[in-house]
Amino acid sequence: MKRLAAALLATASIAAAPQAFAQVAGHAALGVSVTELDAVIKGVSVKKQVLGKTIYNEANEKVGNVQDLIVTPENAVSFAIVGAGGFVGVGRHDVAIPVNQFKYDQGKIVLPGATKDAIKALPEFKYERQEKPAKA
Repeated sequence: MKRLAAALLATASIAAAPQAFAQVAGHAALGVSVTELDAVIKGVSVKKQVLGKTIYNEANEKVGNVQDLIVTPENAVSFAIVGAGGFVGVGRHDVAIPVNQFKYDQGKIVLPGATKDAIKALPEFKYERQEKPAKA
């Protein structure tokens, strides 16, 4: 696959694929069908091929790292959280970038037109804080 976005979206669409076996009232099928397994085999491993990987621009300059992927409520991988700058996570500036802006070229994740300064100039991404429920 040439585009990282296409690969990630293909893996995210597995949940929406039709089941190849009948459903029984009161029971849910577990696992994937033979048809779905083909999509899994052709997909991209986020853990091995995306998370923590360096992002380059088209000049082969390092511009950041993939810190996380955001799956929207529609079950699609929509954004990559990219960290730029800093050392060992200290002083890093995280931003959200739509996955359709990335390319996967010869085993490298490429973000055309990116520079470290351009990424640092984007609004910083911060995770929403989840409040812990009060103990009874």
